[in-house]
Amino acid sequence: MSERYSTPIMSQLWSEQTKFEHWLLVEQAVAWSQGELGIIPKTLYSKIKKAKIDVKTITEYEEIVQHDVIAFLKSIEKSLGSDAKFLHFGLTSYDIVDTTLALRCQRGCDYVISALEELAKTINKLAIKHKYTLMMGRTHGIHAQPITFGLKCLSWYEEIRRNIIRLKSTRENLGFGKISGAVGVFTEINPKVEILALKRLGLKPEPVSTQVIPRDRYAELLNTLAVIASGLERIATEIRNLQRSEISEVAEPFKQDQRGSSAMPHKKNPIICERVCSLARVVRSFAQVGLENIPLWHERDLTNSANERIIIPGAFNLVHYMLFKLNSVIKEIKVYPDKMKENIDKSKEQFFSQSLMMALVKKGMNRDRAYKITQKLAFEAKEKDEYLSKVVLQNHQLKSLFGEKELRELFSWKLLRSNIDYIFKRSVKHGT
Repeated sequence: MSERYSTPIMSQLWSEQTKFEHWLLVEQAVAWSQGELGIIPKTLYSKIKKAKIDVKTITEYEEIVQHDVIAFLKSIEKSLGSDAKFLHFGLTSYDIVDTTLALRCQRGCDYVISALEELAKTINKLAIKHKYTLMMGRTHGIHAQPITFGLKCLSWYEEIRRNIIRLKSTRENLGFGKISGAVGVFTEINPKVEILALKRLGLKPEPVSTQVIPRDRYAELLNTLAVIASGLERIATEIRNLQRSEISEVAEPFKQDQRGSSAMPHKKNPIICERVCSLARVVRSFAQVGLENIPLWHERDLTNSANERIIIPGAFNLVHYMLFKLNSVIKEIKVYPDKMKENIDKSKEQFFSQSLMMALVKKGMNRDRAYKITQKLAFEAKEKDEYLSKVVLQNHQLKSLFGEKELRELFSWKLLRSNIDYIFKRSVKHGT
């Protein structure tokens, strides 16, 4: 994964050094368990605790043996003396690889959950600040009815909260290892070893393993990360759209010495949000590969192995990076309430059409007829470039059904904020 789109803490987790350190941790847990059960000498555990990881040596061995686990074992055997023959006793490679992968994925989930929680706090502050800041709501890219910017942010917050719940559930489903030997049938290893070793590592035994942990667990992880990435893209896309010159209601922060274009000095482009959208596509593509890894041949093949070295660290790195960058944008986002009000005014009260239609229905009119009358008046106001209220107040048919005061009340802006508190309170009940 490119360092440009990584975070230091996630890069360290998925480094070769950390991988081998975790492999050693699993070998230590197995050696301890086998020693406690009297299967091998306890002295192996004492010696293997002192073993050191040398990535360069492991890489050199792998060039010769063409097998990374064997290369790893050879690199530490020399420090074990006569007990070296009991290293990896009764195990197969993926007892180490998959158990380690579970540990690292759970740690990766912890990092992403923490970043999601930080983003949720940032968005929640923005939502509260702009709880009553009116802006135009849009459907199909067309003016619909006004909402508030705070309500828009609250929707983002709720999605982030759901993603935290999703990832916590996924993390729980990743907490399984295997110390069950070749094809998972404990031919050369006592099942008690698995129980003791995995408990020591904080994992549970995979109920029915093959040579590997079933890949649906990692497909779930990758799809959850893809859902998170898509949620971040949703936020970034909205900011990009609201920053468009024709709308100009919000904008990414723009630093003092930042440049927007090599050719056009006036440009302030939403580059961070565009980057988030770009990387979300990559994360979603990783999820597809994870799904294709589920149907391995028989008890295992290697078609998952090479791509998992890319897609799992890659997905974690990209999502963590995206969370960090989007949080920095929202912390300093520029919000322009006056421009929001100006854009609302461009609708010339067209958004009150529903209120008028409903009022006609309440007067006893057939809904279809009420719709047609309201639509005709709205289109007339649009063509004349006049406020809808003006056209309505001049309509003889409506004046015969409503008093002037009654008609004017249909165009009250108080209606637009009337239930904002209710929605915010409902969000609080669900965990804000």
